[in-house]
Amino acid sequence: MPDSPSHPSLGFSSLAIHAGQEPDPSTGAVVVPIYQVSTYKQDGVGGLRGGYEYSRSANPTRTALEECFAALEAGSRGFAFASGLAAQDTVLRALLRPGDHVVVPSDAYGGTYRMFNQVFVPWGVEHDVATIADVESVRAAIRPETKLVWLETPTNPLLGIADIEAIAAVAHEAGALLVVDNTFASPYLQQPLTLGADIVTHSATKYAGGHSDVVGGIVVVRDGARDARGEDVAERIGFHQNAMGAVAGPFDAWLVLRGLKTLAVRMERHCDNAEAIASFLQGHPGVTKVHYPGLPEHPNHQVATRQMRRFGGMISFQVRGGEDVATKVCAETELWTLGESLGGVEALIEHPGRMTHASVAGTQLEVPGDLIRLSVGIEDVDDLIADLKQALDRLT
Repeated sequence: MPDSPSHPSLGFSSLAIHAGQEPDPSTGAVVVPIYQVSTYKQDGVGGLRGGYEYSRSANPTRTALEECFAALEAGSRGFAFASGLAAQDTVLRALLRPGDHVVVPSDAYGGTYRMFNQVFVPWGVEHDVATIADVESVRAAIRPETKLVWLETPTNPLLGIADIEAIAAVAHEAGALLVVDNTFASPYLQQPLTLGADIVTHSATKYAGGHSDVVGGIVVVRDGARDARGEDVAERIGFHQNAMGAVAGPFDAWLVLRGLKTLAVRMERHCDNAEAIASFLQGHPGVTKVHYPGLPEHPNHQVATRQMRRFGGMISFQVRGGEDVATKVCAETELWTLGESLGGVEALIEHPGRMTHASVAGTQLEVPGDLIRLSVGIEDVDDLIADLKQALDRLT
């Protein structure tokens, strides 16, 4: 993977443990302290104490997380927020105006599309839906007023893959910025900024935190990024982060920072388990289709091979018997926990159509009723397969 500009000689795991996290100079603490503080004594009227005045504007624990994440994504600046949607909302409000247009994916997290469709349309920002696996579909959706092209890759929940480099070229040719939600891959598996993207977003709740105990969001901006109006993207986002105030609290920032230290080893186990489970599902007679970019049959497998280190811990699949059977399978597993979210150490199973993507029912992003989504945990893979098998054998 490419080096970080600030740590050119360090590998990913070394960056995750050390970037932005030098031992505390006063105590030597090797873990960044939780600065649970709202205000700071100033050097003088109008002065700053080491860049800090009030924790909405900056907090040392949050700064460490922002610097670490920027290094992991090979970006110039990072910003930490109270949730993934708060991070995305800040990007959109910072860079768009009423009358602007965005290209959005035909397969995306339901909450993201809900924000475009129900929050930003009334605000005067229009969007068109494109099939992000098809570069020409993205090109055709761009208008003269398009300011952003928005991608997920892999997508949620159908695990579609976009060619980041090719779509970055299309967006830039039109004078638009490319934003990539990198939540499903994590920076360990994929670094969109090195492939031409301008902005990366994450729900840090997921693989970055990794333990289902924190909610957070991240934005990382590439060096030198400017919007269609010629304004510095990082400066715009930084201003809105402070002005709007949906920032990560110090304890939440500390939890995500702790999670990043083990991201590489966790992702390897997630990927190992997911590959074995995808293979099992392909051979089960009750399964009609498996969506996983690591399978050679995946329509964009070669693109995923080129731009990802491995293929991730998310799988979705469709079952015989339709929605009724799919919901029953989700309810009948024992080791797999029925629950929303993803990216934690524990295995989760859900029915997207009635859970994470219920808000897109009746839209262009409606998901198949027979679809089940898995967030593959790091448990013993034989146990995970056995649990899926007993549910599928009885119900399909």
